[in-house]
Parts: sequence; structure tokens; C-alpha cells
Amino acid sequence: MLIDKQEFRAYMDRLIERFDLMDEKMDRLIKKKTCLDGEDLLDNQDMLQLLKISHRTLQRFRSSGELPYFKMNGKIYYKLSDVNRFIREVFEGDTVRCAKQRQIEPRKAKKQ
Repeated sequence: MLIDKQEFRAYMDRLIERFDLMDEKMDRLIKKKTCLDGEDLLDNQDMLQLLKISHRTLQRFRSSGELPYFKMNGKIYYKLSDVNRFIREVFEGDTVRCAKQRQIEPRKAKKQ
């Protein structure tokens, strides 16, 4: 059975439309899963890639209370607004830290 060019293109167009529909449905499902009260959620892997830090550093931020988080079904999530606030605070804090470091006096030589 031979298929002419027009039939093949029509078949491929229908197939691509179905893929697009499936893609949209998957995006909606993923978005629904990673949202809480209309706010985006980030998991540990997202945070590690965003902040470019280690697992231990992220754990330290959680333990110290600097970075709010919550658990759902045994998995840790962070609200995007909390992450943005945390990033702003860290960058503002770094400016102050750098200024304090410049004010440190050099060590004095030991007396013999």
C-alpha cells in the first residue's frame, strides 16, 4: 500500500497535534503538583542547582532556620517567595560581611 505525500503530511500533522496535547496535559499536571496555594514549589534538587551549593550547606540553612521549608509525603519543598527572600537577605548580608572584613586590622607580630 502506497501513501502519497499529502496523506503522509496529514497523518504527521495529526500525530504532532496529539503530542502537543499530551505535552500540555503533562505541563498542567507538573504545575499542579509543584504548586501550593498558587505559589511555585522547589525541591532539594532545584535548590542545589539554583544556589549552586552542596547538600550539607542546604541542610545547614534549613537547620539554622535561615531557609523556611516544609515536608510533603516525606519530601522537602521550599516556597519560591521564601527562596527569593532568602537570596536577597544573603546578598545584603554579604555586602555587610565584606565591609567588616576590610575593617579587620592586620595581625601584630609576636613578641620574642
